[in-house]
Amino acid sequence: MEYCFRVDATCQVMINDVLSNDNFCVHRRLTTQLHSDPMNEIERIHALRAELHAHNHRYYVENNPVISDQDFDMLMHELQDLEEKHPELYDANSPTQRVGSDITQEFQQVAHKYPMLSLANTYNRQDVADFYTRVKNGLNGEDFDICCEMKYDGLSISLTYEDGKLVRAVTRGDGVKGDDVTTNVKTIRCIPLVLQHDAYGNAPYPNEFEIRGEVLLPFDSFNRLNAEREENGEALFANPRNAASGTLKLQNSAEVARRGLDAYLYYIPTDDNEQKAPVQLDLFSQADPVTTLPSTHFGRLEKAKEWGFKISNGMRLCKTLQEIYDFIDYWDTERKNLPVATDGIVLKVNSIRQQKSLGFTAKSPRWAIAYKFKAERACTRLDEITYQVGRTGAITPVANMQPVLLAGTVVKRASLYNADAIKQLDLHIGDYVYVEKGGEIIPKVVGVDMDKRPAGSAPVEFITHCPECGTPLVRFEGEAVHYCPNDTGCPPQIKGRIEHFISRKAMNIDSLGPETVEEYYRHNLIKNIADLYRIQVQDINGDGSREKSAQKIVKSIEESKKVPFERVVFAIGIRFVGETSAKLLARHFKSMEALESATMEQLLEVGGIGEVMAQSILNYFRNPANIEIVSRLKEYGLQMQLSEEAMAAHTDKLAGKTIVISGVFAKHSRDEYKQIIETNGGKNSSSISKNTAFILAGDNMGPAKLEKAEKLGVPIINEDEFLKMIE
Repeated sequence: MEYCFRVDATCQVMINDVLSNDNFCVHRRLTTQLHSDPMNEIERIHALRAELHAHNHRYYVENNPVISDQDFDMLMHELQDLEEKHPELYDANSPTQRVGSDITQEFQQVAHKYPMLSLANTYNRQDVADFYTRVKNGLNGEDFDICCEMKYDGLSISLTYEDGKLVRAVTRGDGVKGDDVTTNVKTIRCIPLVLQHDAYGNAPYPNEFEIRGEVLLPFDSFNRLNAEREENGEALFANPRNAASGTLKLQNSAEVARRGLDAYLYYIPTDDNEQKAPVQLDLFSQADPVTTLPSTHFGRLEKAKEWGFKISNGMRLCKTLQEIYDFIDYWDTERKNLPVATDGIVLKVNSIRQQKSLGFTAKSPRWAIAYKFKAERACTRLDEITYQVGRTGAITPVANMQPVLLAGTVVKRASLYNADAIKQLDLHIGDYVYVEKGGEIIPKVVGVDMDKRPAGSAPVEFITHCPECGTPLVRFEGEAVHYCPNDTGCPPQIKGRIEHFISRKAMNIDSLGPETVEEYYRHNLIKNIADLYRIQVQDINGDGSREKSAQKIVKSIEESKKVPFERVVFAIGIRFVGETSAKLLARHFKSMEALESATMEQLLEVGGIGEVMAQSILNYFRNPANIEIVSRLKEYGLQMQLSEEAMAAHTDKLAGKTIVISGVFAKHSRDEYKQIIETNGGKNSSSISKNTAFILAGDNMGPAKLEKAEKLGVPIINEDEFLKMIE
């Protein structure tokens, strides 16, 4: 394969095989020459963009990088610096845009040019044989090939390119329209922002076309993400598909970029293979040989691979039913070695002409079908149920079973979630239970073999007392989970509260982590959050070899005393008090002393504070252990009231006003506008109602919100008007 990098209007640089190892020295000479020649900065920007796009392709699509991460970062930093000097050359498809932004935006609904139909599913070979026969009969005995490919378990996506540049990415939605997630998709490294030219500098792809595929979260990224969530006391994602879906719909593209999504592309729709396209436009005119696509599905994907798209290498053309069965059997085992989740095989008639001849049903094409792998299931004996205590006091029952091989790994434990799940399964100790993984990474118990139940066995009774500290458990109204209320004396909760206290969004003591907290707790160095502030270098220096790290930890703890009061309220770990409610409480009461002495009536005066949270706050400050901890934190010098600067900035200009933010803004991020609204006494809301004072609207305001605002007569103001309002 050859790629052409357009450096300027008169110069083209050719590098065979995209900086292949054989030509790496040529590439290095070229890069040095480009950097040392008196090339103007504008030309250098174009050259760097082309080079970085090629490196991204080699790393994320071909898995064959030719430069080190450090060299790549140096090129990226150079491009970032040059782009800052030349904002007039902003390009939404520059490699620098892949990191995402913390300026959030709502997703607009976009209609699909071609409907994104679902495939008919089958779970057995007879259905596959029936499909094969229907195709044969529908083509009147004409020879045909079936393209067999992997069915990836992720989120369907539609990408639109114009003049070789990614302009739009839309989710499947309801098949007719979906959410525009272009900003988030641009952070996925394997999706090309700019397509490759051929060896002669020509664009071998149509001026405008759509390609579809699946966005996935690789197993490695999934495991890392769940480990982070577990450390932060957040609910775990059940499987990579749920995690990928949730990630792609985040409104912070910088966080999307950090999570590490992947994607495989598998279909190019055109008017000659789509049902009732709303706009009849022949994108691939036979009069233009450059933009003519092959007449087969397999051929089109081979072309897409040449343009720079990540296409599965697991495709195969099959002529007979037995070849299809062989393909299914092979991947039913081999898929376990893939880095991403798959849940079946997709079978498609290869010829586009034959696809058109076969047509569609009301819901799916007649020329394709999905064969779903059966969820892997094993039967093993339930030996006992143990109970884990989370940092919030939540009790999680765990099934401990005889080890069994499932989906390539040995499984001997599975979460049972809560008491209701145990009751629904009607579990007895000694039962033989069915365990599944399917597309899931986390094993789960899905049933019981009643024929093997031991005679006289009794149903499992959920525990009534904490397994760690013996405190009677409680279950709050409307909650499925039981809790240990002994948050100041239960070891897992104590350690969890310390981990919460030091976290980035709380006190941000970044030199400490869960393992260090565990070590300090085990050695009786800390028993609560206040104990952190009496740690000295000599206490954690060990045999003297840890002095540098010990100094760093002590310094980080000391620096945390500057953290503002709002985050201290969040950090002390009052149950149900999150970041937002902590800010509301801090700005309303202005000091920890006032918050400590607040009554139920006073707490309920704070917008956004309900009875459950108010009662939790009262309970927290009625506990002598908590009062002592807060008192010690005051003595150590933590910020226990709003700073003069924060109080000076606080006004009542928006007091009593509920404001909805919608759209994309130029002067501040959405989070900054939320902060400004709260600082000026206003309340943020995500939904429009008759109580909405006005909508702060940026570009691309959601049409649904615009329609509702007009219906309710809610005023709409832009950011200039808003900033003038609050001066």
